[in-house]
Amino acid sequence: MFGLIKAKIWFYRQTIDFRKQINGLALLLAGEIGLNPGSGEVFIFRSKRVDKLKILYWDCNGFWLIYRKLEQSRFKFPHKDEAMLEVTNEQLQWLLSGLNIEKIKINPPLKPTVFH
Repeated sequence: MFGLIKAKIWFYRQTIDFRKQINGLALLLAGEIGLNPGSGEVFIFRSKRVDKLKILYWDCNGFWLIYRKLEQSRFKFPHKDEAMLEVTNEQLQWLLSGLNIEKIKINPPLKPTVFH
């Protein structure tokens, strides 16, 4: 879904009131966190029960608000100390699939120099 997004992707670690919609999430980002919600970056928020995500994204002339709910399991969130954690596009895909993004390791890219 977000495979073509080249912007930074931020995960807000604290739980939020899931009644917040676009304006409430934008105010949270701008006021409490000091980030620009209209920057074109992707912002991920989680529910208290850890079974729902909201994703806020500015696209040219309006916001997208995407809601994801897992029916029978919980999302596996990273355990870090930062209020906002930058995640990669791949980690976002894994997170949306219910995978633990801390346990999956990507092989580093190689630059081949010897060919047989």
